[in-house]
Amino acid sequence: MRAVQLTAPRTPVVDANIPRPDIGPDDVLVRIRAAGICHSDVHYRGGKSRVEPLPLTLGHEVAGEIEAVGANVPASRIGERVALHYLVTCGGCDWCINDREMFCDKALMLGHFTDGGWAEYIAVPSRNAVVLPDNVPFEHGAIMMCSSATSLHALRQGQMTVGARVLVIGAGGLGMSAIQLAQILGARQVLAVDRDAGKLALAARYGAVTVQAGASVSPEDLVSAVMDATQNAGVDVVLDLVAHESTVTLGIAVAAPRGRVVIVGINDRPLPVDTYRGLIGREVTLVGSNDHTLRELEELMGYAADGRLRLHDVVAATVPLDAAAINGVLDALERGQAPTRTVVVP
Repeated sequence: MRAVQLTAPRTPVVDANIPRPDIGPDDVLVRIRAAGICHSDVHYRGGKSRVEPLPLTLGHEVAGEIEAVGANVPASRIGERVALHYLVTCGGCDWCINDREMFCDKALMLGHFTDGGWAEYIAVPSRNAVVLPDNVPFEHGAIMMCSSATSLHALRQGQMTVGARVLVIGAGGLGMSAIQLAQILGARQVLAVDRDAGKLALAARYGAVTVQAGASVSPEDLVSAVMDATQNAGVDVVLDLVAHESTVTLGIAVAAPRGRVVIVGINDRPLPVDTYRGLIGREVTLVGSNDHTLRELEELMGYAADGRLRLHDVVAATVPLDAAAINGVLDALERGQAPTRTVVVP
C-alpha cells in the first residue's frame, strides 16, 4: 500500500510502498479516508521530538471506515465510520482504567512511535476506533483526534468552570477548537491572541475577542490590550498553544489571581519564569497538558454531532497522499504561513 514516511530526522518525508498491516484478534483494519497534518509533525520531521522506529509512517489524526475485524471483534463493526484515538495502550493498567492512558507504560502514539495515518490503511485495537457520527465529515473527525481533543483536555487541565474568562494564545487549528469548546463549557469571555489577521478574523466569527500580536506590538502593549479587554479582571485560564518565552510571559502577566496558565505548545528550549513577580503574589499556577483521553473523544463526538463544534472553516485545505504535497504543508507550518488545518485525503 502507499504511505508517506519519515526515514531520518531533519529530512523531508518520502513516498513509500509498504505491506498492508495485519490485524490481531482484538484489532480492526481501517481504510483511511482522512489524516490531518499537525504542527507536531513539523517537530517530528525537524528532530525536535524523538520518532522511532524509523522509517515510520507519520500522521496521528486519522479517520476512515472499518474494512476488517479480528476474531474477537463483532463483525457488525465492519463498515463503521470511525476516528482513531491516537494512543495505543495496554487498556488494563491503573492509568488506562482511570482515564489517564497517556501515562500507560506501554503507550504508543500513532505516527510517533507506531505507524500512523499517512497511508491507505491502518490497524489499531478496536477500542481505539471511536464511532464517527454520520453528519461529521471524515476530515473533521480526523482533526478532532488531536486539535479538538487536545484543546478540550487542556481546558480540563486548566480547571475551567462556568463563567471563566479564557485566553487562547495561538489561533491555529487547536485554537479554533479551544475557542469553541471554552464557550460550550460555559466561558463568560474568550479571547484570542495571534499574529495572523486572517486567523483572528476566523476566531472572531467563532465568538472570540481578538487581540493582534506581532513585531510592531510591544509586550507591554499586548498585556495592556488583553487586560483592557477583560476590564482589568485578568484571565482565569490561559491556553498557551505556542509555548515560546514571549507567550508564556504574556500568559502569566494577564492571569487573574489564582489563574491557571496551561502549557500545550511544544518548545525544545527552557523557558525562564519570574516566579516571584509572576506566580507567587497572585498564586498563578503553571500547568502542563499532555494528549487527551478516549472518554474526551466520545464527548467531542457529541459536540460535533449536534453542531456546537464547527470545523468547516478550520479545515482550510486538503492534499493527496503525496510526500511532496505534505512536505509543502510542513514547510508552510514551519514558517508560520499555513492555513488553520490541512488534511491528507488518500
